[in-house]
Amino acid sequence: MSSLGQMVAGVAHEINNPVNFIYGNLTYCEQYVKDILDLLRLYQKHYPEPATEILNRSEEIDVDFIVPDLLKILSSMEMGSERIRQIVLSLRNFARHDEAEMKPVDIHEGIDSTLLILQSRLKSNGLIPGIEIIKDYGALPKVECFPGQLNQVFMNILGNAIDSLDNQPAPKTIFISTAVVAADSDADSGKSIGQLAVIRIRDSGPGLVEKAKLRLFDPFFTTKPVGKGTGLGLSISYQIVVEKHGGSLKCISEAGQGAEFRIEIPLARPAVVKK
Repeated sequence: MSSLGQMVAGVAHEINNPVNFIYGNLTYCEQYVKDILDLLRLYQKHYPEPATEILNRSEEIDVDFIVPDLLKILSSMEMGSERIRQIVLSLRNFARHDEAEMKPVDIHEGIDSTLLILQSRLKSNGLIPGIEIIKDYGALPKVECFPGQLNQVFMNILGNAIDSLDNQPAPKTIFISTAVVAADSDADSGKSIGQLAVIRIRDSGPGLVEKAKLRLFDPFFTTKPVGKGTGLGLSISYQIVVEKHGGSLKCISEAGQGAEFRIEIPLARPAVVKK
């Protein structure tokens, strides 16, 4: 996991520099193009009857089409480079290889970064409907955790939720909520102010039978077709949440009723699990 995080962060860093160069220069490029086009319009205004050679060339390249289309292309390039910058930032936030020690972080930032990385799997594809993400974020303070490892938990659970919705009819939804509760309170209420950050990820998939739930966090156990799953994602996630953070990871599900994963993380990790 650590090596993968370092690789992702390294790739993100290498992409970041050229993307920033392109994004930064697009603003100047757009302004220069607009200045040249303004100059062209002045020529057209003061020389309404150009030479035959100029007129023929103008018709050949279709100036009336090129001018507005060029501005649209520049605008699209700017939006595209901004999108790449957001993805790079999300990759860096997701990996966070430089944060090997526990530190207070924004859990919502980690979830949003993971969702952005998974965005291509959430969109509709031809006749396959897309997946709607519904978020209900509570007022979470920063949580003391290993950011890269916790982001890996979000990636595993959200990835599984997406997989479970592959062959489901619309509407396909994933509901994500967060809240702070007291360690000895009922997390279902979400009203108590206390020591636990609770993250719920619920999908509208086919759900799980009781037999599958009992083995869900066992290494190499998977409900996916042969060749599609390793059976390690949830096992590793359980280890990260329970052993590394002193929290809990539970699955609430019934066949035909979807599945909900509930992650509970202490706001400040107990001393007994600190290493």
